[in-house]
Amino acid sequence: ALLPYEPRVPPGALLGKVTATTFALERPCCVFHRLTNASDTVWLVVAFANASATFRNPPSRADVPLYEGLPTAHAYMTLETAAAAYACSVPGPVLRVGGDAACGGQHGQTACNGPLPSPGPYRVKFLVMGCHGPKAETRWSDPILLRRARSPSTVDPTPTQRSSDVVVIASILASLGAGLAVAALGAVG
Repeated sequence: ALLPYEPRVPPGALLGKVTATTFALERPCCVFHRLTNASDTVWLVVAFANASATFRNPPSRADVPLYEGLPTAHAYMTLETAAAAYACSVPGPVLRVGGDAACGGQHGQTACNGPLPSPGPYRVKFLVMGCHGPKAETRWSDPILLRRARSPSTVDPTPTQRSSDVVVIASILASLGAGLAVAALGAVG
């Protein structure tokens, strides 16, 4: 079943909402409750935006594409969670995609949520898997582009030039301040 939900990055201000290797997603609360039972799990599918149209849902848990395969398969599945964790009564924090820096070397770990290797763009969707395979899925998100880190060679180490007007104004204000201090000391003495 195709669910009318579309994953998205939270619209409000959020520290670290999109970084060079991660991004945050809103939790899909109250989306899967009508189609799931206690044994179902919800996965997050992460794909390069240009490969999302060709992604095919795996027929079973054994066929879930792994994080290590992202460079060649152009997609992987992560954040395996019991469907009950997304119930209507369970609000929670945002989901962080790419937030587990320690899992990159653990080959074969299906739920690995390692740092994203390039700026993307990426698209994501949620997939409900039952014991007999896929049961439901959401729509794909809009493309999500990560921030690009600036190369140290592009940063200018010299301070910016100050205009002569700023220097003159700063000098006048400093002189006035010194004059007021001398006048105040003279009046007290």
